[in-house]
Amino acid sequence: MRTDTTPAGTGPGTDTDPGDGDGTRRRAGRRDLYAVAGAALLVLAAVVVGRHIEHTRHTLHVGWPPLYSNWLPHTGPGTPAALALALLTVAYGPRLAAALPWRPLLAVAWAGASAWILALALVDGWHRGIAVRLTTKYEYLRVIDRFQDIPGTLRTYTRHILIDSPDHWPAHTAGHPPAAPLTFVLLDRVGLGGGGWAGMWCILVGATAATAVLVAVRALASEELARRAAPFLVLAPAAVWMGASADAYFAAVAAWAVALLALAVTGRAVGWAAGAGLLFGLTCYLSYGLTLMAVVAVTVLFLGRHHVRRRPAALALLLLAGFAVVPTAFTLAGFNWWEAYRLLTTRYYQGAGGIRPYSYWVWANLACTVLIAGPATVAGLRRAVALLLPRPGADGPRLRLPRPDEPRTRLALLVTAALAALLIADLSGMSKAETERIWLPFTMWLLAAGAFLPRPRAWLAAQAVLALALNHLLLTGW
Repeated sequence: MRTDTTPAGTGPGTDTDPGDGDGTRRRAGRRDLYAVAGAALLVLAAVVVGRHIEHTRHTLHVGWPPLYSNWLPHTGPGTPAALALALLTVAYGPRLAAALPWRPLLAVAWAGASAWILALALVDGWHRGIAVRLTTKYEYLRVIDRFQDIPGTLRTYTRHILIDSPDHWPAHTAGHPPAAPLTFVLLDRVGLGGGGWAGMWCILVGATAATAVLVAVRALASEELARRAAPFLVLAPAAVWMGASADAYFAAVAAWAVALLALAVTGRAVGWAAGAGLLFGLTCYLSYGLTLMAVVAVTVLFLGRHHVRRRPAALALLLLAGFAVVPTAFTLAGFNWWEAYRLLTTRYYQGAGGIRPYSYWVWANLACTVLIAGPATVAGLRRAVALLLPRPGADGPRLRLPRPDEPRTRLALLVTAALAALLIADLSGMSKAETERIWLPFTMWLLAAGAFLPRPRAWLAAQAVLALALNHLLLTGW
């Protein structure tokens, strides 16, 4: 296991090396604030320009641009719990994360993330916040009765994707491979039917994404960095959209796929590669867009390349064998992933995707990401990018390249890989609006950049204030 005793936010290739004085650290802090101010201006521009476009052209199809929400200041049953959790995490989160044994820390992180997501959801009340979220006309629970014959439904799945086809699927079912609705069909079959059970499934499973990211960061970078990231993964503004959204469940599956791969490639046990492959295969059949998690997976393989060289054949065989399970099962059942994706692109432009202007959403989507990731993540990402850039060495103008074996460099590569996947999704034009939930699987990895920040309590407070403000001022659509 790697050890790392350098204070977080310092180290080779960062803004503040251990030998730097207070002046250098203050300059790094100012750069963090500049980055956050720039991100705030991006959000403000998205709000102002978006409201103008929606009021004059009515082409954005969102109530409070850039978010799919409406302005509605309110409180609810979850308000006291959310305030208490925020205060406790800010006050004691960093200390607890540093002191707890590793396995109890993982359990506490999951419990804390679950409680935070649940409390924020309950600000809208049990019915509006959880029980009906997955039962609206766009959602998966609307199609439960159409899966009485699961093999038969899978064979004809693609016939109902286009909006002008007979009995076309609701938007979310049409926009995702069948593993997404099938999850809720199977929950219904085992007696956990209805929006309440489905919502709690997404909350409790989705919260494990925080644990998965911690496991991966510890394996690929260091335990010290994982501990520093833990409070930021718990107290995430993204939690506003994780309760109760199926995308939170997708985020957890994708996160555990990466985490198991990280364990496999860093020599913990090569057998984890089979589990990683299985979950990567499932991820691709939960959401077409999550094929971009391959960018993160390739980065994990790069970071574990020294271990991979020792037994590449075994790891590759197990990874591919695991990955083949889900695609093979669905293909044998009659579902054609490639045909479905081709039809989805047509369906996308038949609906709001064909009306929403790319020229606005290509940058306003990033404003949505700022809101779900929070100011701490913006500052952490600034430090991550700076860490990967060459900088003058101590002995003169000669540039010093980042060291790929240094824990902070490795974490920086991981979070920037997730950022790269998100940017590819943005440029594709297949994610116009609603990215505050669609991009949750990428955002979970960005949150780990909080590990680079000094004064974690101040940054955690900023994260909490943003999440509470969003949840109490807006009525979110998802």
